[in-house]
Amino acid sequence: MEVKIHPEWKALLEKEFEKTYFKQITTSLKIEKTSGYTIYPPGALIFNAFDSTPPDKVKVVIIGQDPYHGPGQAHGLSFSVPDGIKPPPSLVNIFKEISADIGLSIPPGIGNLSHWAAQGVFLLNASLTVRAGDPMSHAALGWHLFTNRVIEILSEKKMHLVFLLWGKFAHQKQELIDETKHLVLKAAHPSPFSADKGFFGCKHFSKTNQYLVQHGITPIDWSL
Repeated sequence: MEVKIHPEWKALLEKEFEKTYFKQITTSLKIEKTSGYTIYPPGALIFNAFDSTPPDKVKVVIIGQDPYHGPGQAHGLSFSVPDGIKPPPSLVNIFKEISADIGLSIPPGIGNLSHWAAQGVFLLNASLTVRAGDPMSHAALGWHLFTNRVIEILSEKKMHLVFLLWGKFAHQKQELIDETKHLVLKAAHPSPFSADKGFFGCKHFSKTNQYLVQHGITPIDWSL
């Protein structure tokens, strides 16, 4: 299958696209679609994070678990929703922490993080697809092999990235990252079930920018 993805990413990931596991992912998705399942995000947006943030632009990596599974929510950027879609609770809590950390208020009702992606915030979900109404339904499809390799490549080829790992699932990705070259910040997940167990007060947004500035990198404008 010809994967439509930003050419810089395509060059880095060409070998992965040729591997058996990736071909099995594409076959599985085709089977589900022909069986009548709705898959999120739409096909053209599966690699939106990659198209929005080419590898030479990446400064920060925020790792999500899998796409939102409700109608119209997923558009290929972790934690983000398209314009006109109500921000989910985890995203609302992210905005609360931004406000508490750096005093920046995000206007109500806005949840599209494309502005972050354009600045170099790579919004990567560990699984790039999900079945409608069925969270984690594609977790065993093989996507983790692919996205783990993406994290490894970024760690190997880049310098001074900030990896934001929220929740136990994301914490497992720490072993893929060379911490002699990059900053890893860990906290609880921003979900309402866990945000008060260490996400609120983590100050990851100010810490990210402090690290970037220390290494001569333009900080992120977290406004939307």
